[in-house]
Amino acid sequence: MSVERMNLVDPHNEQAPLTLNELLQSPTVLHQQRLHDRAYFIPCASASEALTYERGASAYFQQLSGTWKFSYAASPEQAPSACWMPQYDDSDWDEIPVPSNWQMHGYGKPEYTNILYPFPVEPPFVPHDNPTGTYRRTFWIEPSWMEQRVVLRFEGVDSAFRVWVNGHYIGYSQGSRIPAEFDIRPALQQDINQITVQVYQWCDGSYLEDQDMWWLSGIFRDVYLLAFPKEHMWDFTVRTHLLDNGERAQLDVDVELCISEEAAQSHTFAWTLLNAALQPISPTNTILVSDRCQQSEPIIRVSTTVEAPTLWSAETPYLYHLVLELRDKNHEVIQVISQRIGFREVKLTGTNLLVNGKAIMFKGVNRHEFHPDHGRAVPYATMVEDVRLMKQFNLNAVRTSHYPNDPRFYALCDEAGLYVIDEADLETHGFQAAGCWSLLSEDETWKQAYVERMQRMVIRDKNAPSVIMWSLGNESGCGPNHAAMAEWAQQYDPTRPVHYEGDWSNMLGLGIRSTMYPTLEAIEKVVQSDDDRPYILCEFAHAMGNGPGALKDYVEMFYRYPKLQGAFVWDWVDQGIRREREDGRQEMAYGGDFGELIHDGNFCLNGLIDGNRKPWPALHEYKKAIEPVKVYASSEPGEYIIENRYDFLPLSCLRGHYSIIADGGIIAEGTFEVPEVPPRERAAWQWDARSAIQAAFGHTISEPAFQHMWLRFSFRSGRGTYGTIPWLPVGHEVAWAQFELEPSQVLQLQHTDCIQETAASSTISSSKSSLTSGFGINTARAGMMSLKPISIHDKGDSILLTGSSFTMEINRSDGSLLSWHFHNTDLLTGSPHLQLWRAVIDNDRYLVTDWRNARLHQLKKRMKQVTIDSSRASEGMITVTTCFRLGAPASMWGLACEQIMTIQGNGIIQLQIDARPDGYHPEVLPRFGYELGIPADLNSCSWYGRGPGESYVDSKQAAAIGWYEAKVDDLMVAYEKPQENGNRTDTRWVSFVNAQGTGLFFTSISEGDTFDFSAHRYSVMDLENAAHHADLVPRSDIVLHLDKAQNGLGSNSCGPRALPEHELKCKDMSFSLQVIPFNRETLSPRQLARLVHSGILS
Repeated sequence: MSVERMNLVDPHNEQAPLTLNELLQSPTVLHQQRLHDRAYFIPCASASEALTYERGASAYFQQLSGTWKFSYAASPEQAPSACWMPQYDDSDWDEIPVPSNWQMHGYGKPEYTNILYPFPVEPPFVPHDNPTGTYRRTFWIEPSWMEQRVVLRFEGVDSAFRVWVNGHYIGYSQGSRIPAEFDIRPALQQDINQITVQVYQWCDGSYLEDQDMWWLSGIFRDVYLLAFPKEHMWDFTVRTHLLDNGERAQLDVDVELCISEEAAQSHTFAWTLLNAALQPISPTNTILVSDRCQQSEPIIRVSTTVEAPTLWSAETPYLYHLVLELRDKNHEVIQVISQRIGFREVKLTGTNLLVNGKAIMFKGVNRHEFHPDHGRAVPYATMVEDVRLMKQFNLNAVRTSHYPNDPRFYALCDEAGLYVIDEADLETHGFQAAGCWSLLSEDETWKQAYVERMQRMVIRDKNAPSVIMWSLGNESGCGPNHAAMAEWAQQYDPTRPVHYEGDWSNMLGLGIRSTMYPTLEAIEKVVQSDDDRPYILCEFAHAMGNGPGALKDYVEMFYRYPKLQGAFVWDWVDQGIRREREDGRQEMAYGGDFGELIHDGNFCLNGLIDGNRKPWPALHEYKKAIEPVKVYASSEPGEYIIENRYDFLPLSCLRGHYSIIADGGIIAEGTFEVPEVPPRERAAWQWDARSAIQAAFGHTISEPAFQHMWLRFSFRSGRGTYGTIPWLPVGHEVAWAQFELEPSQVLQLQHTDCIQETAASSTISSSKSSLTSGFGINTARAGMMSLKPISIHDKGDSILLTGSSFTMEINRSDGSLLSWHFHNTDLLTGSPHLQLWRAVIDNDRYLVTDWRNARLHQLKKRMKQVTIDSSRASEGMITVTTCFRLGAPASMWGLACEQIMTIQGNGIIQLQIDARPDGYHPEVLPRFGYELGIPADLNSCSWYGRGPGESYVDSKQAAAIGWYEAKVDDLMVAYEKPQENGNRTDTRWVSFVNAQGTGLFFTSISEGDTFDFSAHRYSVMDLENAAHHADLVPRSDIVLHLDKAQNGLGSNSCGPRALPEHELKCKDMSFSLQVIPFNRETLSPRQLARLVHSGILS
């Protein structure tokens, strides 16, 4: 029962018993004089301190993070000698912030690899050139601490280190993302104290830390001192169990004491359980230590039962508070520990993982700890922002890929409500490339190193209610060492299942099946197999660059089969390092940007958010895919089917809001009571759009003034959440649905309504209008209904066409448009031409080889025939028919094309192109559509289609169909590695105008047809050839793409290609568009759309 069992430092041990090389290159030597592991907590002197859960509030806490003296050397031999001595002069050393990674401050260089080790693979040996960082600082301690036990704690040091205090050797530790503690009291002195820490970039443990991330070194998490009274609580374990189907709950607490036999006879132990409002739910329980604690086992075991507990889950993260107190013989409190308690129970029952008796659905993400300025020294405020974003984007789970995170992150997950798969700091992926993936996992010599990484994580995080599963690590093959890890974890903590994706043959007998990046077909095969274990995807939907696609398809499959319990997107945040370029601009550096010999390029940029914590479009798409409410149209008029996808909450916890939008303006809106639908159930729901419109107007509407009407349901959080941080503010939208309405079905006819429009906004007017045809359009002013003659001027190689308000020049040899003027405004800088290539996206990774082999980016045009039919010029109609073949260099395949361009006397152009592949052509194409150039001043864009953000055929659920406006520069998505971006799909029409309102309107000819568009100040090859967004130089015009379709995004950077139904197959294709020059002062884009699709203007 005495404190000596804790491996105290010997202040007379001036030298380590092993040489440095033996420490760094012996897989069985994992530490020297490190204290045995314990649960994370900060000891406090009072309950008021403890219940703040703030480190700095404790009288027993002293921060050592801050500015340290620092010396960097290329190897340990070149590091300053005897620098641990107090009298050593470090006045000429640099300074460095702690925590930090030294590469982020100009020492050495960052190296990024996904799989390969950046050093020779000969375990356990590491290079002689082993960069070494030496840290020094002084500190003072409270005089009262000299009578207590003082523990020095390192939360994270990469990769191994030795520490000295006042010249005394304290110890050694490795294991970068796991804490290490040392008892330094015997080495302390009354006044000033000096600490030296020497950190080594490589050790044998580096072979176990080959995760997909930057190799960064140093003291990257907090360092601090803790005071423990002479008699104290050292560790504790809490476990919760549900009784009577959750009607009651049992809390078991084991507390490990360091206390003398004599003190045990007089000291008392007390515990109190408080509710979320910090009110006791039962009287404080007090016992004499010696009554429960034996000398052979210094552990106190207590338990209590709570009636009608409020249970913890990711949806209802209710936290109780446990206060543990140790009191001396005078009944004075000498130490207090507080712990958030979530009453919840995790069980595996055949085909399901249950939380509180219910099968849950993981809507998760993998999270690396990373910040673009601080590397893995992630500030606490950034952790808070990460959790806030996760909750606000409907996520409910995090996998700590692939190592234990900062312990404060788990407290945030406890409070906000996030399930955590806690993963051991273990990956040996580089051995796969060496042809022996399981080499270390099967080597008995490394068994202790494997098991200890599991032990240290589990013991540290065992009391976090958010942790519902342990993981053995990642991509390390599979072998007996994993079996030893799993066996220890299951014996130590039988309340949580153990996960490991690499156990492909189920040799470990784990209760959960897990895979990475399967196709939908592969998932279906597993579901139909005899393996009845619950099945999750620990990684899917590789969010690298533009993508991933098909999120909706995967999520819908998860809900189709009870055995499937969700997935974790790879991954949360881009791992780009911010740096300033020579031109003063900033960029996010990736692999190779620091001159590394071995690297994996921009494979580190695969987050749902960028380094600044700004969501990429993929996060919006994921939020929509995993939203907790789904609404479906019923076959019955005015009836909808509403589905509750919460696991625990009824839908009545949400607030409902509806809006009815007609041609861009809201004509009716209000609130509604969300039906009381139980979790994971559906119900029929009556909702009458006609009544909502009548209630809004107080009358009915006579003529079909509205061409398009949409009903939008919005579901919003209806209450605050537990805790002190507004994770999900009241009124935050968690789900939405929209349905197109047929105006004639919801409007009753009495009097005319019209839409009064400006370039910036749309409003609804209920006054009578004399405008023609119920469209709000003065057709006489429009001057576009009649076709006036077109005059032709022969210029030799070209012809000049002149209409009432336009001129147009056409190249005789290829039928291209050389110029186009409307009301003396240039409308064209590059003739429309067929484009099949797109700036390759990261998720084209494996398709692009086929595309390049087919030379889709190098196609050449061979003209066959150009026919200019001017026989109807006097009637205002000229037709230019162009027949040509697009062929690939060094190849026999190509596209036989015919384009018909019809020019009307009112300036309208109709374009139609038909293409037929011949020869051995590629299976799929990047895109099929027109590329053209328009003047840079036509930079005001408006459109009717999906928006406001980018969308693609397999990533468009988050983009609602509506009417939108934006500047061209704002249409772009600035992926750090430039690639295809900014597409808007399912577009009915789009326009581009200048400041005077003059511009071009593009629309499908048939109302039911849609197209894609994108507009940039960069060409396809500008984007493709740029390494960073900052490399791009804007062109003097706008490059506009109008596509019949693009190939889907897929997840092929590290996963499946686009689904077959989302691929753009190379086959016979046709595409037609109508292009109308206009001035917005005469006709708005919406009015033009009505005229075109009503047949008045064609």
